[in-house]
Amino acid sequence: MDLYDVMRTTSAVREFTDDPLPDSVLYRIMDSARFAPSGGNRHGTHITVVRDATVRQRLAALNVPGAQRYFAQLAADEGPWNPVAPSTVSAETIAATTIPDEFTAPFRRAAVVLVITVDLTCVAATDQQLDRIGVVSGASVYPLVWNILLAARNEGYGGTLTTMAIPEEVQIRDLLGIPDTHAVAALIPLGRPTKQLSKLRRKPVEDFTTRDRFDGAPFHLRG
Repeated sequence: MDLYDVMRTTSAVREFTDDPLPDSVLYRIMDSARFAPSGGNRHGTHITVVRDATVRQRLAALNVPGAQRYFAQLAADEGPWNPVAPSTVSAETIAATTIPDEFTAPFRRAAVVLVITVDLTCVAATDQQLDRIGVVSGASVYPLVWNILLAARNEGYGGTLTTMAIPEEVQIRDLLGIPDTHAVAALIPLGRPTKQLSKLRRKPVEDFTTRDRFDGAPFHLRG
């Protein structure tokens, strides 16, 4: 596929056929994705390829607490998991919240689940002393994650970057034997989509870009 077509049609895939994702194709996906940049060019990422159905079922279950909080906050008109506006939803309300099957089913139905971790001794967290949530260390892992999804799309497969299970990181570590120095960054169910979107809806460039300053004029093509 043309690169721009891949970028414009890589959607969040959560419904999969029963088609397998052969190791040869998965290897090709990761072989191309590995050229993603990372902070300090240290490349401290690790991918655990999970095909075992029992393990994938356990990973699915670990999404439930995070998804319960997500939907409980939505019901309370809050921004789920927002670090700036703390939640007022009680633990009891969260525990009583039911979630759609789509938040766990992909882990059971996908051909494979990739668990992406990053070695914290390798990341370049240049924002660690700022008085806010750290985000810069994500530059050491998420370009690889996105490259995986782009490469999967190019091969006719798809998936979605999920983080809902990450609050249960200790259990994920125990389940997969992940060392304490590694942070879980993403879980990606991958498989053959039941349908592939050919057009995605996104904001136009002018809605999120400006010239010279954050409060500058919108960036648009000048006639």
